[in-house]
Amino acid sequence: MVSQLQVSPARPALAPVRTHPLLQALSGTVQVFTAPHRSFFTNVMVQAVRAAGQGATVLVVQFLKGGIRQGTDQPMQLGQQLEWLRADMPRCIHDDQVSEGERAAIARLWTHTQQVVMEGRYSLVVLDELSLALRLGLLAESEVLHFLAQRPPQVDVVLTGPDMPESLLAIADQVTEFRRQFIP
Repeated sequence: MVSQLQVSPARPALAPVRTHPLLQALSGTVQVFTAPHRSFFTNVMVQAVRAAGQGATVLVVQFLKGGIRQGTDQPMQLGQQLEWLRADMPRCIHDDQVSEGERAAIARLWTHTQQVVMEGRYSLVVLDELSLALRLGLLAESEVLHFLAQRPPQVDVVLTGPDMPESLLAIADQVTEFRRQFIP
């Protein structure tokens, strides 16, 4: 027996091939960790060290920490997968008294961070005390939003600091607020 398949020209075009959602690359997330105080960084570092231990490449950037003359040329290496950067400035910033040299060091750190993240070198990026750098006028909120929108799609970003701007909370996939509860 012979059969013949004939396609009618009036037939609609074939639907696009669908792939299983688990076979697609996962998009990176934006996570915000915030608190009314500045002493919760340990929780974020645990996440970064765990990710690095599982083979992810991790970058931790501390915008307001200095005092060790580190800068982008001398990253601290924790294991093979975690790189830790601080601005090349003589002290840690605790108030709004920021010198021009410190502003320039933070600007260089931000430029370097954007460049290496856009190159796809890291799968997790921690931007520590970002909200304070924004509040002190050391970084521009619009630049941070642009960076987050343009980063490679697989990159997870963790933002930390008290009083995170509403614009960053609005785009975050996860917001974690640390609170101290005092029980009498």
